[in-house]
Amino acid sequence: MTILEEMGKKAKEAARTLAVMGEEKNDALKLIAKALIDNTDAILAANKIDVDNGRANGLTESIIDRLSLSKARIEGMAQGVLDVAALPDPIGAVLSGSKRPNGLNITKVRVPIGVIGIIFEARPNVTSDAASLCLKSGNAVILRGGKEAINSNKCIADIMRSALEKSVLDKNCIQLIEDTTRQSSVELMGLVDYLDLLIPRGGAGLIKAVVENAKVPVIETGVGNCHVFIDESADIDMAANIIYNAKTSRPSVCNAIETILVHKNIAEKALPVIKARLDEKNVELRGCERTREILGDSVIPAIEADWATEYLDYIL
Repeated sequence: MTILEEMGKKAKEAARTLAVMGEEKNDALKLIAKALIDNTDAILAANKIDVDNGRANGLTESIIDRLSLSKARIEGMAQGVLDVAALPDPIGAVLSGSKRPNGLNITKVRVPIGVIGIIFEARPNVTSDAASLCLKSGNAVILRGGKEAINSNKCIADIMRSALEKSVLDKNCIQLIEDTTRQSSVELMGLVDYLDLLIPRGGAGLIKAVVENAKVPVIETGVGNCHVFIDESADIDMAANIIYNAKTSRPSVCNAIETILVHKNIAEKALPVIKARLDEKNVELRGCERTREILGDSVIPAIEADWATEYLDYIL
């Protein structure tokens, strides 16, 4: 039995007990949130190793930003766990039902999936985000992060598992694959005897690889190419402020915008205002011929690939 198969077996066993838990899940999540705060220094120390390694290996500053943690970001991670704990328990909720002519009552009830695998890239906060969501929904989780964040992920996962040991839940409700080679991803995608669902969380390349190669069921998530549409009825100043915030507050995250679509009837008024806001952060603009007619040669001619690219940087 391989290491991943052993993890899968432990996850299956943990999932059986987790499936019938109620308030105990919230108690465990609160313990996890507290443990993240209490171990902030340890997380930051592990993260510094990843960041230093990333810079030494030539990672771009946008990826370094995705990788980096701070006291405030760890507090945000802990608050995210508490927010999940505060949500209504989805398990056992009756979604619909009917009574058949023969008197048989049929109901549709939410139940846990079982064991969920999540493959993600260079954002260590996903470790706690994904684990807490799975825990709340009654599912054991096997996490597989990218090599760039392995020290951070190991530290966070160990902290969460230690917190679970103080609860009634099995610590194997949360497990992290420490092997970051391609082989571990391939094996996870084929863990048919233990994995009930696999979710890729990352860029287009990762999602494509999982969808094409997985032997287990997959939820295909969207890639991070986010669009903002400015309608002809829009408040131009409001639109410019929204775009400025959505692009420049943290361009390295997957929900930062990459494409602006502007209604032709408002383009001549709106585009100069939007550009003026984006110029405050030196955002590089790439546009169609009409956009360049309005804004001038400072806008780089867009090529076909630009409309589907996730830049994760100050480029639009």
